[in-house]
Amino acid sequence: MNKKILIIVSNANAIGPNNRRTGIFLPEVAHPYAEFDKANYQIDFASLTGDTPYLDALNLANDSDNLAFLTGKGWEAMQKAVKLSDVNVGQYDAVFVPGGLAPMVDMPENVLLKKVIKETYERNAVVGAVCHGPVSLLNVKLSDGSYLVNGKNITSFTDEEERGYAIADVPFLLESALTKQGAKFHAAAVWSAHSIADGNLVTGQNPASAKGVAEKMISILESAKK
Repeated sequence: MNKKILIIVSNANAIGPNNRRTGIFLPEVAHPYAEFDKANYQIDFASLTGDTPYLDALNLANDSDNLAFLTGKGWEAMQKAVKLSDVNVGQYDAVFVPGGLAPMVDMPENVLLKKVIKETYERNAVVGAVCHGPVSLLNVKLSDGSYLVNGKNITSFTDEEERGYAIADVPFLLESALTKQGAKFHAAAVWSAHSIADGNLVTGQNPASAKGVAEKMISILESAKK
């Protein structure tokens, strides 16, 4: 049977004191979608509220995978994202959380999201996230009371990248927050492609890393078939 992927997206469309417009960063959902689609996986979308999510970085639509997402089935499916509380996440082989600044607004403390990430991780399904998406891992506590990220090799949008991008808009620095909860954080050169797998947990640093996260997730899922 084909593997099933649930992409969980933010519903935020503004962030910070100046109401900077935001959403899901287009290549961070479009590039993984393309890889999952090529692997013939079933791809479903859920959002925190069930309302239509927002997209950012539409100026990057000339990229082939981004354009295919916008004009094909991807964006159409994302617009119809089901409310996360209505989804039986246990039927999915993996969950993936794309970034953009939006997740920094509604994902740091979302109780249901933390429960979903915990349960997905603990049943050895694959958990993937890229750029600001790893904020979904923040504050997740496992059954033993420890933070999920404690002792894990992970990455996310770095403090250095944030200082050159949205330091005035974000409520906190994600790298620092993950490190404070015990993550073994690995940063590559700013804006370079960089993704890490630690067991069934896969994270990527920035938009350039989204494809690599999906590839690593697929590698783990395919090895589990054997």
